[in-house]
Amino acid sequence: MYSLNVPVPGGVRRLASELHPRLTAFDTVRDRHTLVAKRLGDDSLDRHRERLRLPLRDVSPFEARVTEIDFFERPTKGSAPVVYLVVESPGLFALHDRLCEEFGSIDGLEGDDYVPHVTLARGGTLEDAEALAALDIDPVTWTVSTLDLWNGKFRESAATLRLR
Repeated sequence: MYSLNVPVPGGVRRLASELHPRLTAFDTVRDRHTLVAKRLGDDSLDRHRERLRLPLRDVSPFEARVTEIDFFERPTKGSAPVVYLVVESPGLFALHDRLCEEFGSIDGLEGDDYVPHVTLARGGTLEDAEALAALDIDPVTWTVSTLDLWNGKFRESAATLRLR
């Protein structure tokens, strides 16, 4: 399974690292942080690159910003709750909408249900999730100038695409 991901900058990784001691109560703590722009499916890497050429041709770099901690009390799949960093980005929403037009959307995860986020941990108590969501964090802002074709099987970037 491939997805098109926004690379997570060092400032967001540092923030996740600083929060790590507060995440140990959860069943699973993420050690690799990703920001999914769009799930793409199981086609080959070359096929995805070709299909992305047209919808990405005139996408300019855009700003993204981590602003707070929140959680999904009942995620679409997997253990709950899911604690995450909220990402605000009109440019990311526009990109996601464009890619949903091209590739379709997954019910419950994409289209109107899309919530840009960086997962921190999952599978703890609701009380622990609420305590984390109550924390104030310093926002992290960055410019998105590249996107990664993420290989979910190997949990790594298979290709990097530059925005114009």
